[in-house]
Amino acid sequence: MEYSNSTFASSFILLGLSDSTHFQAIYFLLFLVMYIITLFGNMLLIVLVRISNQLQTPMYFFLSTLSFIDICFSSTIVPKILVNTLSKDRSISLSECASQMYFSLVLGATECIILVSMAYDRYAAICRPLLYNIIMNKRFCLGLNAASWAVGLSNAAIQVLFTFQLPYCRSHHVNHFFCEVPPFLKLACRDTWLNELLLYISAGIIAGLAFFLTLISYIYIISTILKIKSSQSRYKAFSTCSSHLTVVSLYFSTILFMYLHPHSRYSTEIDKTVPVLYTTVTPMLNPIIYSMRNNDVKRIIKTKVIRKIYF
Repeated sequence: MEYSNSTFASSFILLGLSDSTHFQAIYFLLFLVMYIITLFGNMLLIVLVRISNQLQTPMYFFLSTLSFIDICFSSTIVPKILVNTLSKDRSISLSECASQMYFSLVLGATECIILVSMAYDRYAAICRPLLYNIIMNKRFCLGLNAASWAVGLSNAAIQVLFTFQLPYCRSHHVNHFFCEVPPFLKLACRDTWLNELLLYISAGIIAGLAFFLTLISYIYIISTILKIKSSQSRYKAFSTCSSHLTVVSLYFSTILFMYLHPHSRYSTEIDKTVPVLYTTVTPMLNPIIYSMRNNDVKRIIKTKVIRKIYF
């Protein structure tokens, strides 16, 4: 590891996923394909929600918000990965690194709360169907949306401020593919117990609590579904919920692993692989899992998109 005489860094070098030329070409193509699918799938979902009166419901309001977050999340990280994969110069300025860290934290925390909001929406629809329109009214949905962004913005500001107050005199080489808090704590030449405490608290409150509330919602949802006499109605309800559970399981398990496991046991390869799942894979899968399996969305694609193209 290289040491620097300076106490505070003005730039960092992202080492990326691999130094192998062969693997770099594979990673470039892989990330490029995933990024294109992410942009196309999420933009399509946002457009469909905007143009269709059938999709003007709380569920699709949160879905379109989730798609917007996924586009921004992926765009915050993937373009820099693509540039660094092909470029010999992998340096990133302090301001650019802080911005990337800030926006990724904002979007990551906001997505946690949007996912639990979607779980509550499913709970209201299945367990309280007669009161659904009263519970999930427009004002309440907008309030949940605003609260999720407020939490994301405030948490990110605290994390970035405390992270970049640390002196980085060990090395400016970050063994990661984007600016994320955990690998930076390993570079600091000062005790990082306060930073780790703040990280555990924020991850526990935002991601941990969101995951717990989601599980509670689904305990009630599943118990209600099992009481439904019609097998067709049960299948439809389970199908709707399984999409959300798939995304929630993938997203929260990786987030909680990355931010709650002890940083004294920091494993370079594992901790570079896990973030790929919630920064690139999940944003790509969200519109596919949620929309392409949804009959309403598929019907609108056929009637409003395909017919306009061919007729």
